[in-house]
Amino acid sequence: MKRRLQEMQSKSAEKSDEKKKVFWKPSVGKQTVRIVPNKYNKKNPFTELYFYYGIGNNTMLSPINWGERDPIAEFAKELRKTSDKENWRLARKLDPKVRIFAPVIVRGEEDQGVRLWQFGKETYMDFLNLSDNEDVGDFTDVATGRDIILTTVGPEVTGTPYNKTSIMPRTKETSISEDKSYVKSALENQPNPMESFRKYSFDEMKTALQTWLTPEGEGEEAPAPEKPATNYALKNTPVKGNKAEKFDSLFEDEEGSDDMPF
Repeated sequence: MKRRLQEMQSKSAEKSDEKKKVFWKPSVGKQTVRIVPNKYNKKNPFTELYFYYGIGNNTMLSPINWGERDPIAEFAKELRKTSDKENWRLARKLDPKVRIFAPVIVRGEEDQGVRLWQFGKETYMDFLNLSDNEDVGDFTDVATGRDIILTTVGPEVTGTPYNKTSIMPRTKETSISEDKSYVKSALENQPNPMESFRKYSFDEMKTALQTWLTPEGEGEEAPAPEKPATNYALKNTPVKGNKAEKFDSLFEDEEGSDDMPF
């Protein structure tokens, strides 16, 4: 048992180390990073990805990121076709959350190469406003860009369970590195955000959604409660059959549709 515990702890540590090689996040205090040109999108250093949190046991990347059908988005779309307030409230809960990824070199940790920094809409807007500032110019430029100073405060300051990071470009223009081979490596060796997360199949996501919508232990033959705790059913969708058939019927006529609500 001790040996098995050590093996599991070792695997957990290895997984954590692998994750750190790909992802980076700022700690409380000040740090300096350099956003480098995106190998996978020459026009934009930032990659927007849509995620589902809390549906199923794992965070799931939405298929809309690949331009594919998303059963959760389709279900939310059907909910919004009804006039029921609870359905609309549920649809909002089912909307995917956007996260932005930028390839960065952390000053003082250059030996770790390019990693992905993940942040939300507020920081993203700060960067978009910065990119629109003619006095700053292209802060990702290899030779004449600017390092970015990050100032991060913790929950004791934000009043929330989360940290908050503000950005400030350095006044001085600098190159990524004086070492040309390092610059070349930074541009060529970058983790791909689209390949850094597991891609779930349509059926896997559909099953996760159905499980999330169905209370644990609920059976087909169980008597209906006098007052349902939720109104997750589509009241204006008159389909007959058992629960699985009703759920499946929501996806029958959407093949090839690209009418996504995003």
